[in-house]
Amino acid sequence: MEIYNLFPGSFASNCYLLVSKGQAAVVDPSADAASIQQALMDHGAVLKYIFLTHGHFDHICSLDDLRDRTLATAYVHQADADMPCDAYKNAFYTFFHQERVYRRPENVFCDGDTFPLGGESIRVIHTPGHTEGSVCYDCNGEFLLTGDTLFAEGYGRCDLYGGSIDRMRASLKLLRTLPQNMRIYPGHGAPEVLGTALDMSAFFY
Repeated sequence: MEIYNLFPGSFASNCYLLVSKGQAAVVDPSADAASIQQALMDHGAVLKYIFLTHGHFDHICSLDDLRDRTLATAYVHQADADMPCDAYKNAFYTFFHQERVYRRPENVFCDGDTFPLGGESIRVIHTPGHTEGSVCYDCNGEFLLTGDTLFAEGYGRCDLYGGSIDRMRASLKLLRTLPQNMRIYPGHGAPEVLGTALDMSAFFY
């Protein structure tokens, strides 16, 4: 499975394109839809899924436009399903005191659900803490997309809607059970090795 970061997305959020045998998934559509479409063309891939790691505004900037352009549908953990269409829950109002909402994702999933992509698989790992429905995506056991659960040098904030310090602590402990040499691709910032990133956060849990 190949991974491409379409950064810069809006608000410095990473937008990932996963490609396997002509099929593609976009994780966190923060880059503009035209750029995502161009990347799909460049890699000769058809968009099959739009996956969200969580429902905050900075990770879904082109969610509606991308759906309209490609007719692909969006997937999110069931606990975050209402966040895109509520400016308080998706935090846009919190930061800018303005309304910005998006259509509700068409599909919800749960911990452990898997999705095929070009003969490979993407597995959902529920990692609440940053939001109630935050997830990581295990991409065929090759690498991990961690959203705002885990960064190269820390973890996501827990003081916004749906956040929980206790649940974040439990989620980071859960990530310790995965192969520690996996590479992570976070929602902000640079990639890192999973064990190294967790060591940087070890004081917290």
